[in-house]
Amino acid sequence: MTSSPSVRAVHASKLHSFSKFTEPAIRLVAGLGVEGDAHAGTTVKHRSRVARNPQAPNLRQVHLLHAELFDELMAAGFAVWPGELGENITTHGVDLLGLPTGTRLHLGDEAIVELTGLRNPCSQIDRFQAGLMAATLAHDADGRLVRKVGVMAIVLQGGTVQAGDAIRIDLPAGKARPLEPV
Repeated sequence: MTSSPSVRAVHASKLHSFSKFTEPAIRLVAGLGVEGDAHAGTTVKHRSRVARNPQAPNLRQVHLLHAELFDELMAAGFAVWPGELGENITTHGVDLLGLPTGTRLHLGDEAIVELTGLRNPCSQIDRFQAGLMAATLAHDADGRLVRKVGVMAIVLQGGTVQAGDAIRIDLPAGKARPLEPV
């Protein structure tokens, strides 16, 4: 991507709702996630995962989604705006899906998150807009499924994040491990 990596928008919701509300700023808390967000915590908070194992570690503290997906979806006839797909941070100029597991993103002056995996789209996407789930999935040249609805991360270092903040990318040392659904 050609532009400098940056935060386009930030979102949070105290409710376990599909979409999140755009905020002027959010505060990331180390080991927990977005302060005041329903998905913050040391153990899983997503309802489907709580039902499976409520003691599992929360590898989905922060959801990041690339703004370029919204452009793609709008071109395909879907009216979808940042925050509506449930992300906490909308990025611009970052190939989130191409980054390996363990990548650290420095957000603004303080916050650091570490990518844990891909968001796995669920049926809530089609309840939001019919046909949207299929539009967020594709296949690569080798026939592998590509999930385009962003990545999940844990908070390593807290801080305030807001639109316009720069993003610095630190790739992990060693052999790159592709992101898998978490």
